[in-house]
Order: sequence, then C-alpha cells, then structure tokens
Amino acid sequence: MSGDGQIRVEEGQNEYLPPKNEPKSGFCHSNETVQLLQKLIAEAIGTYMVIFAGCGSVVVNKIYGSVTFPGICVVWGLIVMVMIYSVGHISGAHFNPAVTITFAIFRQFPYKQVPLYIITQVIGSLLASGTLYYVFDVPKEAFFGTAPTGSVLRTFVLEIIISFMLMFVISGVATDTRAVGELAGIAVGMTIMLNVFVAGPVSGASMNPARSLGPAIVMHSYKGLWAYIVGPIIGMVIGGFAYNLIRFTDKPLKEITKSSSFLGSFKGS
Repeated sequence: MSGDGQIRVEEGQNEYLPPKNEPKSGFCHSNETVQLLQKLIAEAIGTYMVIFAGCGSVVVNKIYGSVTFPGICVVWGLIVMVMIYSVGHISGAHFNPAVTITFAIFRQFPYKQVPLYIITQVIGSLLASGTLYYVFDVPKEAFFGTAPTGSVLRTFVLEIIISFMLMFVISGVATDTRAVGELAGIAVGMTIMLNVFVAGPVSGASMNPARSLGPAIVMHSYKGLWAYIVGPIIGMVIGGFAYNLIRFTDKPLKEITKSSSFLGSFKGS
C-alpha cells in the first residue's frame, strides 16, 4: 500500500494507488488545469485594466482635455507597474503578446501556453476598448488606439526601437536572478512611461500588439495596424536576444538563455 501514488504489486497485478490528497481524474479536476485557468484569468483582468486605464486617459484627454500628454505618459507607466505587482506572481504579468512570444523563444515560458495567453490578452484588450467606447460614447475623432502621424515606415522603426528598450529592461530586471526582482514593476513601468514620452506623439508608443488591436477592431480604424503588430514582436525578440547575449554566466553558450522568468513566476518549459 502506498500513499504517494506508487504502484503496488499484488497477486501478479499492477494497481495504481493515487495518494490520499490526489484529486479525482478528469480534466476539470487537474491541478495543472486549474493553475492555468487562474493564470489566464489573471492575465485577462490585468490586460483589461492596463488598456482601460491607459486608453481611458487618452479618451478623457481627447474629449475633456483634462489629462494632458504628460499625464497620459504617467498613467501608462503607473497602471503597468500596479498590475505587475498585483498579478505578476500569478500569471507573470505579460499583458502583451510580443512579451509572451519572446519569453517562449528564449525558453522562459512554455510554448504550449503561448496561444492561450495571446488569445486572453486580445480578449482583455477588446473588452476594455469596448467598455471605453460605449461608456464614453467615443466619437471617431477621439480614436484612442494607435495611428501613425506620418510615415508608417517611421512608425514601424520607432516601434521596433522602443519595444527593444522595453524587452531589454524586462530581461534585465525580471529574468536575471541577480537583479532585485521587487523593483521589476517600477523599472518596467518607468520604461513604458519614458517610451511614451518619446514616441507617443509620433507612433502612439504601442509596444503591444494587443493594445493596438483592441481599439482598432472596436472603432474600425486600421491605419498602419501591421506596424503595431510586427514592429513590437521584432523589437522584443531583438531586445531579449541582446540581453541574453551580454548576460554574464559561467554556463555554456547553449545554456545562456535558461533562467527564471518574469518575477520568478515561470521556469523553463
């Protein structure tokens, strides 16, 4: 008889004896499934709140003119910081398909969860955008998504650069075990705020395909949308590669990207 899930051999038959605290078999009773659902719910809520607050500041400023551009920059930085500290220990606080993809590429997030995370992030963005659109009765001229103010190519390049900066910082403060993990939220939030200050007037400083997709779909405005999907992904991957290239380690080169992930929430798949 075993209490830890071992196999008992009795009269020539193998019988699996589940431990006393092991839940009944079945998809809905799997601890792994429950944990994944918790992560997805946390990611959806976090993405919703990031988009609602960040894009909400844009809406309020365009309709009422009471937030100002510096205020919008601060709101974006603060809401990301707050949500990292709120759900980072549950879902990893990606809120961004480009971040999720980059973590997976560098083996800091399981590939099998990538599609679920991306779908969840886009749904969160859509729900937040829909909420803003109907609550504020947003007119077309008060579009709260991202749109190039000039050349789409310039926007594309700028999104790559600021996404590179963001992922470089994320990799430094959230995947390197030598960094002060408790400061990750502040560092990431401040990086976003600074990027919005620099790129906001030109590209809208998306850095996040989900942030651009939600408002675009809700308000049917797709100008230069491809740049906000492809640019951040390219920038994030390059940023993750750059940090892993300079990361000091005594491990062989092939092991250089194997490290703990965002706020210690994930380990290699």
